[in-house]
Amino acid sequence: MADQLGNGRGARHAVVVGGSLAGLLAARVLAEHAERVTVVERDRYPDEPEARPGVPQGRHTHVLLEGGQLALEQLLPGVVDELREQGAPRVAMPRDLVQWQGGRWFRRTAGTSPLFTGARPRLEHLVRRRVLADPRVHAVQGAEAVGLLGDATRVRGVRLRERGSGETRVLEADLVVDASGRATQAPRWLAEIGAEPPHEEVIETGLAYATRLYREETAGGVADCLGIYVIPGPGQTYGGGAIPIEGGAHMVTLSGLRGDEPPTDGDAFEEYAKRLPHPLLHDWLTKARAESAVRSFRGTANVRRRYDRPGRRPAGFLATGDALCTFNPIYGQGMAVAAISAVALRDALADRRRTPTTRRVQRALLDASEQAWSISSGSDKNMPGATGNAVGSRLLDRPAAWYLKRVEARYTGDPVVGEAFRSVLALVEPVSVLLAPGIARAVLFGPVPPTPPEPPLRPEDGGGDGSGGGVRGA
Repeated sequence: MADQLGNGRGARHAVVVGGSLAGLLAARVLAEHAERVTVVERDRYPDEPEARPGVPQGRHTHVLLEGGQLALEQLLPGVVDELREQGAPRVAMPRDLVQWQGGRWFRRTAGTSPLFTGARPRLEHLVRRRVLADPRVHAVQGAEAVGLLGDATRVRGVRLRERGSGETRVLEADLVVDASGRATQAPRWLAEIGAEPPHEEVIETGLAYATRLYREETAGGVADCLGIYVIPGPGQTYGGGAIPIEGGAHMVTLSGLRGDEPPTDGDAFEEYAKRLPHPLLHDWLTKARAESAVRSFRGTANVRRRYDRPGRRPAGFLATGDALCTFNPIYGQGMAVAAISAVALRDALADRRRTPTTRRVQRALLDASEQAWSISSGSDKNMPGATGNAVGSRLLDRPAAWYLKRVEARYTGDPVVGEAFRSVLALVEPVSVLLAPGIARAVLFGPVPPTPPEPPLRPEDGGGDGSGGGVRGA
């Protein structure tokens, strides 16, 4: 079979390894090009929107950036409205959050680039229900991929092992997509069939975080806002936030670097919040009621696997989602990039101007994650103690870093610069939007605008958000 993946000339059977968001959305796209698509998932899907073992971050804070919302709507029209109808809070910054970064409190001016902050299992449940309703898509549950079929020239399927019984079987395919997440074993699988594993670019800050569910029904509130967010950085490495989810509850996440990680004991967790640069979040915790145990997560390295580079790699194999490029979760990019990558996959396969070869489609998938990688890796390489082979900066990076530092100094207090920078962080606009004449003048020649000396407990227009579920007080 020729190395053509789309335009109606593609795979008869496509297998997607991993049934979380990236895998499900890839399956949605592949169903338009293959006769059938099989999603292989090591867990058994719950009937309701519940966390599951195969998504270790599922019980932690998640956000769906605006760029991810726009991509999801292209793939599954109406799903964002469904998300809101089921109670996922919609948060527009800087108005709806009390935020601190780099020694400054953000002005709470009009909100732009809204994000959804509901629990991840609910979004995944909505997507899963829509994708698996397609008769062309089938899920094999309770089985894990343990290797590839084929050789260094072409992948021809996967080897599966049934969880529980340990029985193995083969699943032949014309195309295999690895969407198995940050714990992917695909580099090893490729080596086993005589192919060349990808070069990995790594930046590791040692950041660890812990999360606990709280409810403030009896708290009395400390601010008229939907949540609180303290953003860590090189000069202040502790982070934390109380972010709203469905049903009026909040996910509270605290973070620190290696050797000083947030504890999982409940009392010690709340005590740890005192390390933040202001007592606002700790005060909120003392008035709220804990509703879960504390759960921790430490696998936060940025890792990019360069399948796009020349090498002895087989046709018929692609990687997407965290299996291709994984980010420090503190930046909230993973779900958005999964959706944006699926749109890139769709466009590459449908491009009638060029044959969608394995390498060309893989390049499109990597390009879809490029902006998010630049944001997360660019920030993390400046953190104290950062390690990895991609930590060093090139000479060409220095002017951009200097300019972005000036942007960051202004976006907390300048609504115009703030709106532009948030559109970049939300993966809606390219970084070049920061070079527009009006933005560039403010960044290069304008003064650093003043910001509130204390936490701004109310938005500047004086009104409430009206959507409920917030950190509210008199």
